[in-house]
Amino acid sequence: MKRLIAFITVVVVLTAIMAWTSPGLLRDVRLGLDLKGGFEILYEAEPFEAGAKVTKESLLKTAQSLEKRANQLGTSEPEVTTEGTNRIRLKLAGVTDENEVRKLMKKPSTLTFRSKDGTETSPEQFNKIELVGTDFVEGGASVQFNQLNQPEIAIKLKDKDNFAQITERLLGKELAIFLDDDLLSAPVVRAVLRDGTASISGNYTREEANDLKDEINRGALPLKLTEKYSQSVGATLGKQSLYQTIQAGLVASLFILVFMIWLYRVPGLLASFGLILHTWLLIVVFNFAEFTLTLPGIAAIVLGVGMAVDANIITNERIKEEMRQGKSILSAVKAGGKHSFRTIMDSNITTIIVAIVMYIFGTGAVRGFALVLIVEIVLSIATNIYFIRFLLNLLLKAGKLRKPKYFGVKESEIGEL
Repeated sequence: MKRLIAFITVVVVLTAIMAWTSPGLLRDVRLGLDLKGGFEILYEAEPFEAGAKVTKESLLKTAQSLEKRANQLGTSEPEVTTEGTNRIRLKLAGVTDENEVRKLMKKPSTLTFRSKDGTETSPEQFNKIELVGTDFVEGGASVQFNQLNQPEIAIKLKDKDNFAQITERLLGKELAIFLDDDLLSAPVVRAVLRDGTASISGNYTREEANDLKDEINRGALPLKLTEKYSQSVGATLGKQSLYQTIQAGLVASLFILVFMIWLYRVPGLLASFGLILHTWLLIVVFNFAEFTLTLPGIAAIVLGVGMAVDANIITNERIKEEMRQGKSILSAVKAGGKHSFRTIMDSNITTIIVAIVMYIFGTGAVRGFALVLIVEIVLSIATNIYFIRFLLNLLLKAGKLRKPKYFGVKESEIGEL
């Protein structure tokens, strides 16, 4: 009796939780460009200076700069990723003016140190460019602390003689730091600096000092971006794709659930419950990990559900075979589960290995597909193998599954050992 109560409690509580939380979870899932609509550009990066190379750091810094500019457009959660050694992919959902995006994104980040002629303190008065990003050592900015444990930004320049002349001329005056047209800081030149290094001090917090350091390093690594590929997905097309995908998924899922229950009776019903729980947990993971749902991701979900169904079919067929050989229900369930476990795990582990390889060596949509597939398989093992067997054993030990027909086996099919 206790086991039956435990079974009912687990099923009712999980069903209530899924029914209560599912609308909110589905509403909060982040949709990709192909489902929401928007604009995607693939850039190829190359240095402005002849003979220079695109480094991993310069590519990452340029990608960060693109993301910052994309945020200025007001688009929701831009996605910027690096690919290979010299490519950057930009995805923007909800874009209405593609030309504006192209114009803003293609322009390289420009780091400048500027002085002013007048006495006013507005950014517009810093109209004389003294230094540009290429005058600085790549990645040369770092955060250090003075004797009072206050953060400062240390910078290095390539031409120390030129820097000495500038600091001598601007002694006691401000040398403002700009990234594009944004004023980052306006430190005062306190001494003539002849060794090509300087420290920018001020009332910075550690976070502000790190941000300024990153901005200087980013501006010191300007790359020229060439558009290699672009695509625009209208919001209407995206919504239509999502609607059709959901509709097809619901129809297919309903067919699978009916098939499982008809063929395997009670274990099929439990398997159907496991598939629903499996899907709900996947949505929870998507929200918690802030994954973006795309069409390749949906393809991975469908494949994962198919593998979960396959695992249930293998297990239940082995149980039915053991019953047909004349074993008791409890022995058949135990033997069937044991014999099918290795087959199912081998299949899942090999698929995970393939997915990991795809994630490591793939790019863009391939990596997204692989990541979702890995999550799908892990959840499938947890729900459709361990959890469903736990529920089935609760019913068996409660004495509620005493007839073979509850497993889809007819009395006439049972032979002797």
